[in-house]
Amino acid sequence: MDGIEDRLDRIEAMIAVLVERQAAKEFYTPEEFARLVGREAFTCREYCRLGRIRAQKKASGRGKHAGWVIPHAELIRFQHEGLLPDRRRLPGSHQSA
Repeated sequence: MDGIEDRLDRIEAMIAVLVERQAAKEFYTPEEFARLVGREAFTCREYCRLGRIRAQKKASGRGKHAGWVIPHAELIRFQHEGLLPDRRRLPGSHQSA
């Protein structure tokens, strides 16, 4: 019986480590988002630029240009619902595709 308890303790410890590794971040870079959803970083930056995922520009501390960041809630939304509609193709849009 002691062997089983020891084994369960080790399993619980391993699960705790895995949960800690998977802890959600508040924001993801396009590169991190791309890794998590199986896309290329360039593609995810384009999704940000085109409004296909909800992202915002934040100062990165590496120069005067802000970089895209994607909130954790948007990661979850994307995983369940996919891309937002392409604004360029919506009725009433004045941009050409």
